[in-house]
Amino acid sequence: MSDQITLSRKKGVLEILLSRPEKKNALTNAMYRTITEAMREAQKDPAIHVVLFGSNHDIFSAGNDMSDFAEYASGTSTSLEAHAFIEELVLSEKPIVAGVPGLAVGVGTTLLLHCDWVVVAKTARLSAPFVDLALVPEAASSLLLPARIGYLRAFAVFAMGQSITGEEAVMLGLANESHERARVMDSAREAAYQLAKKPLQALIATKRLMRDPEVLMNRLRQENLVFAERLRSAEARAIFANFLDGRSTHNVK
Repeated sequence: MSDQITLSRKKGVLEILLSRPEKKNALTNAMYRTITEAMREAQKDPAIHVVLFGSNHDIFSAGNDMSDFAEYASGTSTSLEAHAFIEELVLSEKPIVAGVPGLAVGVGTTLLLHCDWVVVAKTARLSAPFVDLALVPEAASSLLLPARIGYLRAFAVFAMGQSITGEEAVMLGLANESHERARVMDSAREAAYQLAKKPLQALIATKRLMRDPEVLMNRLRQENLVFAERLRSAEARAIFANFLDGRSTHNVK
């Protein structure tokens, strides 16, 4: 259990709130373990119909904690708990809702591609600058993001590090609604509670028809292999060494 994740259950919704504001909700291995366990329990719990991701603060997530990446790159750690979490996103049969009140970087953005309803702040910034960290896309986003917004725009996000505003996210089909920041979580909860009232098995069957977990898992496995290789590449090690020395301009993925 991580005290940087707030879990609650209400009206058929499991709410998972990120609560590490001092690090912009950067996700650690411990946080991933807590989230993954909660999601697995939710899939088995008949009282839970919907999973809702959100934040207790004015940001969503700055992505992976770079310290964990640095330890993996240096060989002092062999654990990347993000992989289990992302697999759970891919395999989740129950609807997933997200409320994004602000900054969403790396996995903070790519997890939204697995959500069924997304509410963002108009001022939110979504980005996934993997190449800047000598890495490659994850969470099957190399398949999902080009399919959603087109190859050229997706390449701009991944390789050029370009960000997308909350309002642009709605226009591009990455989000359903954009609101003022103070309204985001309330709107996301309203959507989650509305979904939770609907026939659960009909929701699950509809989601199965709309997405193919096998295709996504195949892409995810390909990405994971390359991602792990890139993490221990000379390029990535140099970037993470600079980070640990306090010289890097990259705080998180």
